[in-house]
Amino acid sequence: MDTYILSNGVRIPKVGFGTWKAAEGEQAENAVLCAISEGYRHIDTASFYKNEISIGKAIAKSGVPREELFVTTKLWNENRGYEQTLKAFDLSLANLGLAYLDLYLIHWPASAHQFANWKEINADTWRALEHLYKEGKVKAIGVSNFYVHHLEALLETAEIKPMVNQIEFHPGLTQAEVVAFCEQQSILIEAWSPIGRGNILDNEILLHMALKYGVTVPQLVLKWIVQKGHLPMPKSVTPERIRENIDINKIIISEEDVAVVDNLPYIGGSGLNPDQVDF
Repeated sequence: MDTYILSNGVRIPKVGFGTWKAAEGEQAENAVLCAISEGYRHIDTASFYKNEISIGKAIAKSGVPREELFVTTKLWNENRGYEQTLKAFDLSLANLGLAYLDLYLIHWPASAHQFANWKEINADTWRALEHLYKEGKVKAIGVSNFYVHHLEALLETAEIKPMVNQIEFHPGLTQAEVVAFCEQQSILIEAWSPIGRGNILDNEILLHMALKYGVTVPQLVLKWIVQKGHLPMPKSVTPERIRENIDINKIIISEEDVAVVDNLPYIGGSGLNPDQVDF
């Protein structure tokens, strides 16, 4: 699979396999086994998803050498802070049955909406990730759902810049300010919910464009994200969809059509705002 190169030189596959809502047990295990068999080498989970154990079993059963896989998990909000982060990381690593992680992310920033000392909380949490990175327990570190002001505050004290920011990104929700800042700082954008919600699949412009290229709307959208230099993280537990979502290499979208997708109005999304969430 084609790769991007992170700011520290680590290679990361250009398309990841998301596992949000893949239930612990056979569903998550079978989905990841299917994904790996179809060619995915980048598996993304989180402690909050409650499926790390099943994903670890799938990785072990896949027969693919560990060094050929790129595995990400994320720190949940209740475990922020230096010591708590280190403990949470060890638990995730044990759940996955791995000796190291390829990428560890702070799932959501602490924000002023909930914490007067949000900058300090994020800085202490990040210091733990830097420690894990220096110890060689994880090959790359990053954040998720960080807006520009969260990143700016973090960079005030960080010794190591985040290598990734995983954000909600899809047609109609492109977070231009965050993307521009991250590109300036050599922080790779990963796109969660890259296909958005149901409304995107029914959008007439995207349907017409997908027909033009002889692909599905999800394939069109995923390739649009890759052509923009970002990393989509599609999720599915359906073998046909899993297969379809990685079959995008032959698609080349014209610059004009990329611009059309860029400028679509808000179609629908999660509605989650990192400065307003209560979890």
